[in-house]
Amino acid sequence: MSRTVPAAILTALAQETVEPFYAVEMNFDAGAVRLWTGYGDRTIGGQTYTGSGNLLNISGIEEASDLSAKGITLSLSGIDSSIVSLALQEPYQGRTARVLFGVASVNDHVEVFSGLMDVMTIQEDGSTATIELTVESKLVTLQRPNVRRYTSESHKLRYPSDTFFDFVEQLQDKEVAWGRSIS
Repeated sequence: MSRTVPAAILTALAQETVEPFYAVEMNFDAGAVRLWTGYGDRTIGGQTYTGSGNLLNISGIEEASDLSAKGITLSLSGIDSSIVSLALQEPYQGRTARVLFGVASVNDHVEVFSGLMDVMTIQEDGSTATIELTVESKLVTLQRPNVRRYTSESHKLRYPSDTFFDFVEQLQDKEVAWGRSIS
């Protein structure tokens, strides 16, 4: 996927000392969880991201030249067990998540990954826990079969008041005269 990297980030990356960071936004029903790989709070795009330091790990980000659906794994380790209950109670599958890249001295950022949350595994040792979340590329939806049918019932699941397909059954055996008759 081609993307435009802001000039300020390119300039900062060319400096002798660079402080890159990643930021993750996961959208749940109760609200968005925003973390970044630094310390303290950071405002990115008008939203506040909470610093997670080295507790947040992002693996599997890779760029592909074809339309293959690549996923990533987000791992948050060393968190308090009370946060685990929130992770267990909140529905997450199919919700959006995105990963941003930025440089500490610059206000701009670049979205490096966007996808749908898939599987969450939790490993707990009593006092702390590790949560791993796999996020699939949005391209994975192209691999799923289309289960919709071209029937009135299937159409009304999405558009209840539309009668577009109501008369299709009557048309199946109907004989239609086409053109003019030859006498």
